[in-house]
Amino acid sequence: MGIIKVENIRVFAYHGCLKEETKIGSDYRVDLEVKADLQTSAVTDKLNDTVDYVFLNRIIKEEMNIASHLLETVAKRILNRIFKEDKLVKKATVWVSKLNPPIGGDVEKVTIKMTDKRKK
Repeated sequence: MGIIKVENIRVFAYHGCLKEETKIGSDYRVDLEVKADLQTSAVTDKLNDTVDYVFLNRIIKEEMNIASHLLETVAKRILNRIFKEDKLVKKATVWVSKLNPPIGGDVEKVTIKMTDKRKK
């Protein structure tokens, strides 16, 4: 088993329960960790034998582009797509952070973390 991390993916999106959030948008940070068998790709040196982090980044950007009320919903969509579209991924954890959230205080970010694993 091996780990691939894609960290500090910065996107601008329109998530939130407040009407203003869905109109003006916000900055977000997404971090992703996937576990997969990387032994084959370590030997073959072929992209087809590993989890392509360009693919992972694309999924995150596409799912972050779909407005949702909750970050949990966005995180679950990201995980579902990863498992659906890449059979090598055995387990994945995603962190979705809203930077400077409008919660009435000086808060750097609010983050949700969600982990899932491939169903057998």
